[in-house]
Amino acid sequence: MTAHDAGLLMLDLALILVLARVGGWLAQKVGQPPVVGEIIAGIALGPTIIGPHLSTVLVPVDIRIPLSALANVGLVLFMFIVGYELDHMLIRGRERIAVSVSIGSIILPCVLGIGLAFWLASRHGVAPDDRLPFVLFLGAAMSITAFPVLARILTDRGMQRTRLGGLALASAAVDDVIAWSLLAVVVTVAGSSADTSWHTLFVVVYIPLMFFLVRPLLRRLLPLHSRAGGLTPTVLAIVLVGLMLSAFAAEWLGVHVIFGAFLFGTVMPREGGETLRHDIMEKLEQVSVLLLLPVFFFTSGLKVDLRNIGLSGLGELALILVVAIVGKFVGAYLGARLQRVPDRQAFALATLMNTRGLTEIVILTVGLQLGILDQSLFSLMVVMAVVTTVMAGPMLSAFYSKRRIERDIAEAERASLGVEAARRVFAVVDDPSSQTADVDLAGALVGARRPAEVVLSRLLAYRKPALEVGTGLSGELAEMARSLEETERLAARVRRDDLPVPVLSRFSHDLERDLARQVTASEPDVVVVRAGAHALGDVVTGELVTVAAERPLMPSVVAVRWGTDADSVAALRVGALIAAARRVPLVIDEGAGRRAAAAVAELERRGLNVSVGAVPAGALVVAGGIAVGDGVQVAVRAAQDADTGPIADWIDLVGTAEPAGSAGSAGSAGSAGSAEPAVVTG
Repeated sequence: MTAHDAGLLMLDLALILVLARVGGWLAQKVGQPPVVGEIIAGIALGPTIIGPHLSTVLVPVDIRIPLSALANVGLVLFMFIVGYELDHMLIRGRERIAVSVSIGSIILPCVLGIGLAFWLASRHGVAPDDRLPFVLFLGAAMSITAFPVLARILTDRGMQRTRLGGLALASAAVDDVIAWSLLAVVVTVAGSSADTSWHTLFVVVYIPLMFFLVRPLLRRLLPLHSRAGGLTPTVLAIVLVGLMLSAFAAEWLGVHVIFGAFLFGTVMPREGGETLRHDIMEKLEQVSVLLLLPVFFFTSGLKVDLRNIGLSGLGELALILVVAIVGKFVGAYLGARLQRVPDRQAFALATLMNTRGLTEIVILTVGLQLGILDQSLFSLMVVMAVVTTVMAGPMLSAFYSKRRIERDIAEAERASLGVEAARRVFAVVDDPSSQTADVDLAGALVGARRPAEVVLSRLLAYRKPALEVGTGLSGELAEMARSLEETERLAARVRRDDLPVPVLSRFSHDLERDLARQVTASEPDVVVVRAGAHALGDVVTGELVTVAAERPLMPSVVAVRWGTDADSVAALRVGALIAAARRVPLVIDEGAGRRAAAAVAELERRGLNVSVGAVPAGALVVAGGIAVGDGVQVAVRAAQDADTGPIADWIDLVGTAEPAGSAGSAGSAGSAGSAEPAVVTG
């Protein structure tokens, strides 16, 4: 390559990158995955839109050779990502439905594709000796589902945590494994020659070697990554060297480099390796998405030529679209209905399984390279891949509205709650490291009534742009694992045999809206929230307990500012529950009047040390209302239907406490062991 050619290569790379980013941005603006816009941008530089002359002027023939080499590297990285994103955890608990849907979505389009291939073979001059690989390849190509694009559609709509989203991910994962295995066999048959066919025999050695030797070796990367606290150049280099060697081995075996890359991705460590996976995905996306895949889209677009399609070609395209769409849709739908998936969910599942995207174009490119497809049929099949991907989002919205998705999310969160609780306390966790006091308070507010439960809610904001090629699920899994671990440590503080503590944790694009929906779905009796953190006043129908943002000292006494309104009655109830749980004295503000005497007598019968007087220094002060400050550390707003009835209406919540001793003994009793939940900690 001359210096002039090198300069042209840099210029063409810049042009390709700009068009790819603009195309991806425009696609997102109309609700499509970015990859759709990038594929169309690649086709735009080909002969179909700007003509062969201008296309050659912009990208001379000599420059296309190094571009094709870069595109092949991009393919290898992409197929590694596809294999790495597959996870058996996606399938766990959904095996029967996933297998049924995936088999249905493979067999029917494959059979229809084979039937169509016999008709297309004569029209495209396929020699009799080449017909078997041709018809098998076309049938297999019709069966592909683009797992990364499907996952992105789900995560953009927040559906990945719903039952439908889980089924779609599981079905697409099984579909990918079966379809890629089938394609590997077809490509091996089509690409073998008399000189290299003996290489194929070593496939029976290569595959077990990857699973039983390479996979255990790769697990040694986990402690290296953990000790370094992140992805080091050495760890990434080891992965890339292994990837390239696996791709080379597959090509030598006559299978094709993409299958070697896919297999290497599948043997990468999963369990305990979520953070490593996310770090690798982020690094590879910076190279793959920004540079190499746009080059692949361009080199593929150069081979798409629809200028002379004619009526005959339009007829072929129509049949290809019918076979691809109807075969995939009907097969997936019937597979779902056989497992008693509801009709509307089965329709939505079939729509999602019709997504083909970049994965289909990868397969078609392999078919073109091996001479299985000619340029005209390749062009028609690329159009099919784009159409089926573009239609998935709008069709899903038609079958499954945003309101129905929101209902599914709410149902999933309700299902994760432990029991149909007689009393439920809902605590909002924003920062587990500073909210032990809030959770302990929630545990105390359950009281003695059973059944009961404490629900801990932690929503995580999406902090980074979603991955454009990978599903993005690996990063979510890593962060979610950390979140659950931190929140579970809080839950363990108050969980007992008779008190379950379910944890609701997920990602959210709108924290306030989704938190409000969680509260509404949970129907809690009490909600505990940090002051100034969330505006839940209009959402909570039960008691709203607001805790001061600063961390209070461990109290030796609880004081209640009591009045005659419903908020003050609720404050007395909260104060009594805290005092009973902590076994500390309870002081009722001396301004409470005559009603305090009846309350004192009733609470003393329950074993509490109660008195009426001035608020002691250092006391944990509970008052009615929603505002903390001015000495108040816990504010209580009564439930919407609350009244100012007698203490006998709720005294059963307090139970029967052990007699409280002095302030000092009470404080030591509360910290003696983990059996007693601490209400506040210093």
